[in-house]
Amino acid sequence: MNFNRKLSLTAMALLIAGGSFAQVKRKPTPSPKQKPVPVADQVRGNILPVDPSVLIGKLPNGLTYYIRHNEQPKNRAELYLVVKAGSVLETDAQQGLAHFVEHMAFNGTRDYPKNNLVNYLQKSGVRFGADLNAYTSFDETVYQLPLPTDSAEVFQQGFNILANWAGQISFDPSEIDKERGVVLEEARLRGKNAQERLSQQTLPVIANNSRYATRLPIGKEDIIKSFTSETIKSFYKDWYRPDLQAVIAVGDFDVKTVEQYIKNKFSSLANPAGEKPRVVYAVPPTPGTVVKIATDKEFPYTLAQIIVKHPKTTIRTQANYMQSLRVNLFNYMINERLNELQQKPEPPFLYARANYAATIGNQDAFSSTVVSKPGDLEHAVKVLVGETERARKFGFTLTELERAKQAMLVQIQNAYNERDKTNSTSFIREYSQNFLNGEAIPGIAFEYTFIAENINRISTAEMNGLAGKFISDQNRVIIVEGPEADKDKLPSDKTILGWIGSAGANVTAYVDNVTTRPLMEKKPEGSKVVSEVKDEAIGTTTYVLQNGVKVILKPTDFKNNQVLINGYSFGGTSLANDQDFTSANLAAPIIGSSGIADFNQGMLDKMLAGKNVSVNPYISDITQGINANASPADFETAMQLIYLYFTQPRKDADIWKGNINQTRSILATRGVDPGSVFQDTVAAALSNNNFRSMVTTTANLNAATLDKAYNFYKDRFSDASGFTFTFVGNFDPEVLKPYIEAYLGGLPSTNKKETYRDLNIHPAEGQITKTVYKGIDDKATVQLVFSGKYDYSEPNNLQMDALEEVLNIKLTERLREQESSVYAPGVRFAYNKLPSARYTVTIYFTCGSANVDKLIAATMDEISKLKLNGAQPADIQKFVAEEARSTQVQLKDNIFWAGYLGAAAQNGQNPDDILSHVSHLDQVTPASTKATALKYLNSSNLIKLILMPEKK
Repeated sequence: MNFNRKLSLTAMALLIAGGSFAQVKRKPTPSPKQKPVPVADQVRGNILPVDPSVLIGKLPNGLTYYIRHNEQPKNRAELYLVVKAGSVLETDAQQGLAHFVEHMAFNGTRDYPKNNLVNYLQKSGVRFGADLNAYTSFDETVYQLPLPTDSAEVFQQGFNILANWAGQISFDPSEIDKERGVVLEEARLRGKNAQERLSQQTLPVIANNSRYATRLPIGKEDIIKSFTSETIKSFYKDWYRPDLQAVIAVGDFDVKTVEQYIKNKFSSLANPAGEKPRVVYAVPPTPGTVVKIATDKEFPYTLAQIIVKHPKTTIRTQANYMQSLRVNLFNYMINERLNELQQKPEPPFLYARANYAATIGNQDAFSSTVVSKPGDLEHAVKVLVGETERARKFGFTLTELERAKQAMLVQIQNAYNERDKTNSTSFIREYSQNFLNGEAIPGIAFEYTFIAENINRISTAEMNGLAGKFISDQNRVIIVEGPEADKDKLPSDKTILGWIGSAGANVTAYVDNVTTRPLMEKKPEGSKVVSEVKDEAIGTTTYVLQNGVKVILKPTDFKNNQVLINGYSFGGTSLANDQDFTSANLAAPIIGSSGIADFNQGMLDKMLAGKNVSVNPYISDITQGINANASPADFETAMQLIYLYFTQPRKDADIWKGNINQTRSILATRGVDPGSVFQDTVAAALSNNNFRSMVTTTANLNAATLDKAYNFYKDRFSDASGFTFTFVGNFDPEVLKPYIEAYLGGLPSTNKKETYRDLNIHPAEGQITKTVYKGIDDKATVQLVFSGKYDYSEPNNLQMDALEEVLNIKLTERLREQESSVYAPGVRFAYNKLPSARYTVTIYFTCGSANVDKLIAATMDEISKLKLNGAQPADIQKFVAEEARSTQVQLKDNIFWAGYLGAAAQNGQNPDDILSHVSHLDQVTPASTKATALKYLNSSNLIKLILMPEKK
């Protein structure tokens, strides 16, 4: 559960259309050293402290810096440049140029002409896009630069890079002209869809025709095509200035050394003469209620959103912080009620959420959003509003509040326990919000103590007053969005106001059904470990239990409060016949959502609310198994749940019926969305039209039954003798051993010795082109897929990984930088040993329809060069540096080890191979990449999949 603030669904849609917001994290105050404390707050003594672990300073030119030593990950640092300038500061002639400046930072600065910056960082092991990145929003622009600290030269150079971004971008006219096409393609990729068109209709209403309604970060196409270099330089000069900038450095380094680097590199930056005032824009309140009905031909759902706007509260004081706790508890409880409704046999909606959170324009808002089933908007709206009315009229129960408090305590306890293992990016987010918005940063030690000491002071009476404060018919916006084909069926302004006004008239108080029964009355008898083998090289211990279960344990100190548990055996849906496949494919998600033993899912959720545990069964095409995680304190609960998912799965007809009905509703409107139609074609082509790999049909859904699904699930988990479990995290194997013997050793064992069937589901052979004409905008999507048999081995896998990165580099250079016709080309190499050794290479990009043939030809030209000459040494150097750096980080990560050990077991590989991976990187050469390209980028098996706009 997440107690952080979240943007509403409509607000999130706006981000897709025009930029991105930094999430506002509920972490409270600017340093008193940097910002005077108001007298009233001084008297109250209520100001939150500043975390003493962060050094905050300000240079004479006004630039702020935050520096913190942190060793997660080791030998790494996160460097950020935060600029308090975004698209709201643009003039009419500059719309889109705040974002364009961000692009130009990577296309030439004083010390790094043209693309030298990206090339330098790639050779240092930093991936462009994945690591090195930036974003522009309405109010800020943020640059991120992750660097190794075990290379003094590279690390120190990072501060020079930030300083170049801060004040030395070149704006070479030739580079500007090249980048115009890239930015326009980014606009095409992220927009040119139903959501963007709906946002253009709804944003002026949500933003009340304020500055935010006319300054989407992506800008205007005509301006991007035609602006002069002087226009963009003017924006840069006005707003990229030290008094509006912050440098944030968090990582494994010496704080005083970093402070000196910042002083050396940034002190020379100067604010412009006669600097413009940095206006803080806001969204003016709206008297009463405004309703907006918006439709689009390609929008597949009908939704309603009710937004009640309030002045923003910035967390600076203890009173603010206490109120934020109440808000988070409120959000948790109201959404638990909505989740409960979704578990009914006839769920009243496809999706519903309600929460109080920050939104654009210096506002908070209580937003209630519902996505209805086709033709059922009235019922969905009335149920949603009815739940908020129930909370307003009758409040919450004591048991609900106690569960919410327990969930909050678990979350803060986790954060506190991991305080010395917290990733650097978490601190970056907090310090960014402190600089941008004045959100306090008291630190986890203060927050943990404050919450532990104060949470029980929050009463039901306090909570029950919140809904009345949040809900109002003033400063309210009601949005309805739907398919254009249903325009005549959508409500009028008067009608939807009537629905909302009458909803909840007959609601009664919520009844909280809870149980005090334990999950299990006693431990199973289990069976003993009969074999124990240690692998000193990678630090694992392998047990074999008397019932045949195999257990691989790797204790680590990477996280203090994390144990990852994964188990698998072979079989999966491959063992289901075609007639029963749909039932089998639904088995795990349905059973996993139905509760366990005598407890339905609602009861189970309530029982686990105060625990740090998650257990999910799954059935894939060739395996079945369990994915789980828990804190050491809740480890036994995780083991109990695993045992019960094997031995007492629950069959819930209500959950089955609700899921089937919702899936039917989704299928009914799937055909109006171009992306969904195209993905259906892709799935058909890549499976040679095998229905098992394609989206289910209504006919197959109607033929599926709960009995078949339940029986298939029970059969897949009836024999544990073929299961292998991995445990990775903070534990002592000897401490876990009794629990493993009891719960895993107690699992049923019949020694069936089953395995999977190879159903030969793979892409069709030969040269195939499939073009789908769907969509009203000029937006084309291309996928080129090479496929075939594969010789699975570690040496070959290394060469494939190298070729994947090299091809990514070359296509970015060619399609993005040279052709200026693609924003983010992608390359994905996939290879597997099971059920049979095969590979696919997928190249994908979005572009204008007129450029499809040109860009496919350019892609094939780059492939031909690799097949003729192999990779250039400089590109191999980039791959080697990136792979070495990423491997060093992965070897200190629990999630990596959990996945790696499981994959090694499934594929029959020696897990010790990972230790020599970096030393084998010298095996990648121009000759080896040439041979790999010749063998696996073979055009005799090439599928071209193209989505084009509808023919006019």
